[in-house]
Amino acid sequence: MREQLAEIGVFGGSGFYQLLEHREERRIDTPYGPPSDVLHLGEIGGRRVAFLPRHGAAHQYPAHVVNYRANVWAMWAVGVTRLLGPCAAGSLQPHIRPGDFVICDQFVDRTRGRADTYYNGPTATHISTADPYCPELRALAIATARELGIPVHERGTVVVIQGPRFSTRAESRWFASQGWEVINMTQYPECVLARELELCYANISLITDYDVGVEGVAGPVTADEIVRVFNRNNARLRELLHALIPRIPLTRGCTCGRALEGARL
Repeated sequence: MREQLAEIGVFGGSGFYQLLEHREERRIDTPYGPPSDVLHLGEIGGRRVAFLPRHGAAHQYPAHVVNYRANVWAMWAVGVTRLLGPCAAGSLQPHIRPGDFVICDQFVDRTRGRADTYYNGPTATHISTADPYCPELRALAIATARELGIPVHERGTVVVIQGPRFSTRAESRWFASQGWEVINMTQYPECVLARELELCYANISLITDYDVGVEGVAGPVTADEIVRVFNRNNARLRELLHALIPRIPLTRGCTCGRALEGARL
């Protein structure tokens, strides 16, 4: 049964495990098993917010074993209609620098074996992911970041790899040669599952490093370096979220809430 405990949800990525100062913790049971952690419920700018660390509070779930279906369902179950998914990510292009933010508009899925849909039959359901991210949330995130002086790129394609390993040089050069800008391990299936539940979803990629195939600027990426840069970016991410969340309209002006119209055969 769906409750009305929050309207806006935020997933915390690597190194970002707390958002709300005054919060209530709520353990959510889902048909898909337990989410990564308890949900934190509170307010930002007068708006009810649910926060969930994507990898768990101790980062105990690496990207390839995160229960994405449970995480997104838990947000839906407490009433969330808008979902923000910040994440640590690597750059595939020299002009996108560590410390920059990218508001992605496309993804390429290179994962395998992940539970990536709520619709396994008997009714065939085919949602459109031509434009997988909410245009309303994206525009607000871009405008807010610019007003705050945060270096932000207003579009980018994220290629989502399986993990837990990082890319080989050959793989990374291939991704970069396609013109893709960002590399990450968690955007798929998170954003698609949100669309299947008719939630608005926007990604904020926090660039922590150059991927290994970016010629002339990159050495092998390390987890320690990612966490160091992500920690430096945490203050700016908090500032962005605290400015962005109160600006989200009460009424949705996009088509995300009608994603299932015409999707079922």
